[in-house]
This record gives sequence, structure tokens and C-alpha cells, in this order.
Amino acid sequence: MNPTKPTSLLMITELFLPTKGGTAVSFDDDFRRLGGREVHIVTADVPGAAEFDRTHPNSVHRLRLKRSPWLRPESLVIYSKLLFKAFVLALRHRFRAVFAGRALPEGIVAWAVGRLIGAKVLIYAHGEELTGWGRGNKFKAMCFALRHADHILANSDFTRDTLITLIGVRADRIVMTYPTVDVERYRPGLPFEDLRRGLGLGDGQHLILSVGRLQRRKGFDQVVRALPGLVGRGLDVHYAIVGIGEDRDYLSNLAKELGVSERLHLLGHVEMADLPRWYNACDLFAMPNRDINGDTEGFGLVYMEANACGKPVVAGRAGGTGSAVEDGRNGLRVDGEKVEAVEAGIAHLLQNPAEAERMGRYGRERTASRFTSDQRAELIRRLID
Repeated sequence: MNPTKPTSLLMITELFLPTKGGTAVSFDDDFRRLGGREVHIVTADVPGAAEFDRTHPNSVHRLRLKRSPWLRPESLVIYSKLLFKAFVLALRHRFRAVFAGRALPEGIVAWAVGRLIGAKVLIYAHGEELTGWGRGNKFKAMCFALRHADHILANSDFTRDTLITLIGVRADRIVMTYPTVDVERYRPGLPFEDLRRGLGLGDGQHLILSVGRLQRRKGFDQVVRALPGLVGRGLDVHYAIVGIGEDRDYLSNLAKELGVSERLHLLGHVEMADLPRWYNACDLFAMPNRDINGDTEGFGLVYMEANACGKPVVAGRAGGTGSAVEDGRNGLRVDGEKVEAVEAGIAHLLQNPAEAERMGRYGRERTASRFTSDQRAELIRRLID
């Protein structure tokens, strides 16, 4: 790209800030770095969007996107709205490249627009969305979009392998774009004592932290199940989860059944400024993910956020977590299907603080040197060229 002449880009994504989640954060960071007002984002209208967009450097276009259960496919209205808006923008601007946040529904729209205007088409692939469609028409549509894009931006080695073996994407079209973390925002040494006091924690009490949507594949329920065993080992542990989701009542009831309700803290949403402080407040981060009927973790940005704050992590062995967590170096990978394995991994780190500190320190160094936003943005710029 000629640095003296801004390049117009179009990004089509249903997920974008202020929607919560690592994917939305990554998209926002990418396109802030790729340009200013000449970068156009077509995305969903969500609560808080107007205030968020007011100071955003890119041109953000919001649409009311809602699935209709009585339509086939349910997302037909979403396809139509995204396609119409993207075409209108394409007529006004000479886009050099069209990006899609996922293969469906955004990828099909990006392919259609990109081919019409002669622009490159780049689709982000996250891993979990590749394995959950069965083998019906949605799967075939996803395969079409991914096979016909110019480049696929894969977030992990697991995602890359799945694209090749399951989807049939040519290996030379896949580019590894690992998620990144703002290591200035996520760093050790932030104040956190007030957060621990708010949970009623004193000196000598351990805090395990999880961050993410409350859904079964994350393995948060396995950590709850591990709490009685950890207490039985003489560890005074509490468990805090940042996030919302369908499993909130399930987790709360499970804690009651196991007699550990006072040790589980479901925090819901927290202020963005407080999230790095919560990582600082914990002894370790845990998300022992597992595969449930093809629903799996594609990477796990939260592991790296915890690492950036100098904390060791406990991950499951399913999905693409191996790209985020090097077993024994920046954390542990355990069998998320087995409570005893989850308990043993957490106990090992809590009972060996010197080793846990070493893992957290290595995790910080690894994240700051290999997973930076500038490196990722420069790679995407080269693809556009």
C-alpha cells in the first residue's frame, strides 16, 4: 500500500465493538490500525453503538440485524441488508479489498461484492464456526465462501488444519493471523486490592478467574466441580467468572449442589477498564475448554490477556488452544472432560507458586514479542498489496 495515499477498505461483520468478546476486540484493533475514515465497517446496531462510533477513526455503518425464525434461511434478512449496504458503499468508494468477519453470513456477501468490483476478498476464520454446521446447505455455503476467497485469515494451527482437511481450502490461500493483545493495557502491576475486597477475600485466599461467555464448551462448570476437591487439598479457593450467557443459572445451581456457592462469584459484565485489573487480582486463569458436538474453542484470546498480565493459565486440550498455550511453559493444558484433571492442574499451580510465577513471566514475554497488533496489521497490509 502506498502510505501517502489512503486505501479504501470494506469490512463486513456482524460482530464489532461495543459487542463483548475477543473477536469484536480483534476486529476493532485491526481496522483502527489499517486506516482512518477511508476504512468502512458494516456491522450490527447494538446498545451503546452510537456513543462508541462517535469517536471511532473508521467510518462505521450500523444496521438492525435480526434473524427471522419463519424464514429459510433464518438469516435471509441479514444477508439482504448486508448485501444492499455493501453494494451502495462499493458504488461510492473504490475498495481495494473486502473483508468478512466470518464465512456465514458475511463471507458470501463479501465474495459477491468483491467479485463485482474486482477487489480482493479476505475472510476471517476462527475455528469454532467451521465444525458446527453439520453437512447440509449451510455447510456447503460456508465451504463455497471459504474456497473462493483470495485469502483466509486463520487464528490458530487448529483452524488452519480444519480449513484444509474439512473445508477443502487450498493451503496457499491460508494466512496465519494469530489474535493479539494490547500489552500496554493488559500488564502486571495494576491495582486490584479493591476487587478482592469486594469479594470478601483476605490474605492467603486464592482466586481463580475465568472470562468468557457462560457456555458449556468453555469448561467453567468443570472448575466449579473441582472446587470441593481443591478445598479438600487444603486450598482456600474462590472462583470468579466475568461474562454473561445461557449457563448462568446452571453454574449457580451446580455450585449450590456441591456446597460451594459462597466460593463462586458470577460477575457478569465488568467495565472494560477493570478487566485487566481482574486478571491482576487472580492467582491463575482457567478455561478448561472441551469439544461438545463440534462446538469447540478456536484459539482463546483470554489466555493471552491473562498471560500479558503475568498470570499462568489452565486450558483444555480441545480445539485450537495449543496455539495460545504451550503446555508447561505459559500454562497447563489438561483434559477438560475430566474434573480430576482440571482439579490437578489448578492445584499444581496453586501449590507451586514459583513455577506459576515462571509461567506467567514467560507468558508475558511471549505475548509481548510474538502476538502484537502492529505485526498482525502489517501482515494484513501485505496481503492487500
